[in-house]
Amino acid sequence: MTLNFRQARRAGHALSALTLAIAASAVLAAEPVAEVAADGDTEHVNVVGQAVSMDKAIKEQRTADTVKSVVSADGVAQLPDENVAEAAQRLPGVSVERDQGEGRFVSVRGLGPDLNSVSINGTLIPSPNSDTRAVALDVLPSELVQSLSVIKTLTPDMDANSLGGTIEVKSLSAFDHKGLFYTGSVEGSHDDNTGQNSPKVSGAASNRFSLGDGTDNFGVAAAVSWGKRDFGSDNVETGGDWDFEDGAKLEQFEQRDYDITRERTGAGLNFDYQADDYNSYYLRTLYSRYKDSETRNAAGVEFADAQAAGESGDSEGWRELKSREETQKIQSYVLGSEHLRGNWTINAQAGWSESSEDSPGHIASATFEGTDDFNSGFSSTTKPRLNIGSEFYNPANFELDSVEWEEQHTTDTEKNIKLDFARDYELSGNSAQFKFGGKLSRRDKDNDLDSWVYEDFDNFGITDDELSLTQYTKGSVHYSLDNFGPGISASAIKKLLSRLDRNAFYDEEQSRVNDFTMSEDINAAYLMHTVDVDAWRIIAGLRYEGTEFKAKGTGIQDGDYVASEADSKYDHWLPGLHVRYQLDKETQVRFAWTNTVVRPSFEQLAPGFVIDGAEAEFGNPDLDALESSNFDLGIEHYLNKDGVVSAFVFYKDIENFVYNADLAGTGRWAAFDEANTFANGESAELYGVELAWQQKFTSLPAPWNGVLMGANATFSRSDAHIEGQGQKRDIDLPFQSDTVGNVMLGWENDTVSLRLSANYKSDYLYEVAAIDDKAHDLHVDDQTFVDFTARYFLTKNLQLSFEAQNLTDESYYVYTGSRAYNGQYEEYGPTYKLGLTFTHF
Repeated sequence: MTLNFRQARRAGHALSALTLAIAASAVLAAEPVAEVAADGDTEHVNVVGQAVSMDKAIKEQRTADTVKSVVSADGVAQLPDENVAEAAQRLPGVSVERDQGEGRFVSVRGLGPDLNSVSINGTLIPSPNSDTRAVALDVLPSELVQSLSVIKTLTPDMDANSLGGTIEVKSLSAFDHKGLFYTGSVEGSHDDNTGQNSPKVSGAASNRFSLGDGTDNFGVAAAVSWGKRDFGSDNVETGGDWDFEDGAKLEQFEQRDYDITRERTGAGLNFDYQADDYNSYYLRTLYSRYKDSETRNAAGVEFADAQAAGESGDSEGWRELKSREETQKIQSYVLGSEHLRGNWTINAQAGWSESSEDSPGHIASATFEGTDDFNSGFSSTTKPRLNIGSEFYNPANFELDSVEWEEQHTTDTEKNIKLDFARDYELSGNSAQFKFGGKLSRRDKDNDLDSWVYEDFDNFGITDDELSLTQYTKGSVHYSLDNFGPGISASAIKKLLSRLDRNAFYDEEQSRVNDFTMSEDINAAYLMHTVDVDAWRIIAGLRYEGTEFKAKGTGIQDGDYVASEADSKYDHWLPGLHVRYQLDKETQVRFAWTNTVVRPSFEQLAPGFVIDGAEAEFGNPDLDALESSNFDLGIEHYLNKDGVVSAFVFYKDIENFVYNADLAGTGRWAAFDEANTFANGESAELYGVELAWQQKFTSLPAPWNGVLMGANATFSRSDAHIEGQGQKRDIDLPFQSDTVGNVMLGWENDTVSLRLSANYKSDYLYEVAAIDDKAHDLHVDDQTFVDFTARYFLTKNLQLSFEAQNLTDESYYVYTGSRAYNGQYEEYGPTYKLGLTFTHF
């Protein structure tokens, strides 16, 4: 018997409901499941968290029409991960960019985060950051997520705005459970670098109700999460200020100490209504608030003449404070419905999402300059240590030079309406489906920055004694990489500024040039046809996306302000073909040819500019969108219910990739010494192989039947070409890692669940220097993170957990040209967590 598409969908829903009923507490609670069987007075508790997670992910991957990797909610909780970004990095081909040791932006198949898209419950999530499209997934607590998927080949009914992959996040639904369910967790963590302890609490609940003539046809699910983490890092960086003309000599470097409090609050409230067998409705809501309070103390020197390691000479010294509070919010509301009319299925959805970043008035920089030169030098070119006398650590030798005060607010709003029609029918005795639809998307991005620069204090009645650093010290800075000296008090700086008329210090140039408004309207439509012929499943279709982009801002040319506006329209026709062939019951081959389009980042499109004499710096609103033709071919073999092994090769032919460029000496900028902007590269290629394996060894005798293992690796290469100043050179694609891999070893029995995991990402090109200065390209070094988690059921409802992150104390290292020369080095240390979870199911 051949199932038509609607029957297959209903069968899939039934299978999913059965699986989720078995795993009831794991899904919503994001914890392992406890099964209880009474035998007289004996109570049997069976941990099935890791096993259920693997089963669900394998089933979804197996039946997907795309090349797709999945981690379910219980899988997220099984991993020692602070947020959704770190959970995603366990998937094949996925890695993350870390900030302060914590995962933020997701990279797929080694490509940069701006080349991916993120959607929650089917609607695009805009970025709260002012300069990027990439969504920092650390704003989403993992407790609010039911499933996380990375889709690497897009069908025509999906948004075409990703090159590496589309990250799909789905939140909770009451129809994933039977009856009343609730859970609550408390957790404490310890940051080894700072010695700080931090709390976290979360909870979730769901239930079904009967409305009208229906039975359990209305569902409500809710989840909340709150956590506050105190942590920090120690940093030393040169910024790439090396002089390579006469050996390798350093011009300046800086020590930095970060002290951070990070608070997350998340909530989700979802409603589902099955009106009858033919009509269903849903409302998905998600709110996340991420607040960072950061204090950064810095101390540095600039040598009068560039110096090699071990040399000494005159230098200027400084000490600096940055103190700011930054709040990022993400809101998402999705209203949708599905209607069955004979052989037709109609899906309608409206989505509204908004991301924002608010940085109220704060000290962007308070700089104290040394009153005299210091005799200094440094040792080590990779992790420079300062060789300097005790006078550098005496606050009496520093005087306040300037204070930069800033306020900034960014908002990114995305509204969309989507309508899909699908008709099931038979084509020559084979199940087939014709699908078509469209989507209207309206996106608005704005940035508002106000800046004040306080300097020349003696002109405003401030005495030399009042400018001495001795008036602003705040104890000694705990800095593990070297000696540091006194910290700077933010409250003392603010007290000084309160005595001054801030209108006299307003920086109109910075304030106006960095303000912008941008709008991006996308109209999309598609046709898609699917047919099953014996062991073949073939999907062919065409997607159209028309884009209208507008940007407004302000530039400054030799002291005069100039309005800057840009308006562009462009169209893309994007054909696609997906083929899946069933070699046997457990083995299938996949092929996909897809075409995608990625718009440049907002920093790259910024309309503001500064032209000062023979130097210019500006965004480029006229950039072309990046286009890519993608080919994927692979095989998947399923090891019954125990696991899967797969291998894929992929190739991407890319046009119009964007890179940093200096256009001085060309065209309009022929007479300029510098003209720093962004430009489209001619072409680039990315190709590679992706291998994955995971398995449960349930067929082995005890205790080996509790073993779970997994490993995946992606090996890729990229070739890109850039030009400028009449020259050309070859580079790797920025942010592209040649090798990404994961290894996991787990074990579980009736009451205990253990997992040890490691994630590796090879080095990548971070920033391109001038076309003729490859030696100053910045690269991020390879990283390996090792984490461990253990869970134990004290009773059938109560679970104790222990997690350890970054056991190897991995650092973050940026190098200049080659690994021997520091760009930036930062240490974070391990983090340990202890938690307790109660679950009713």
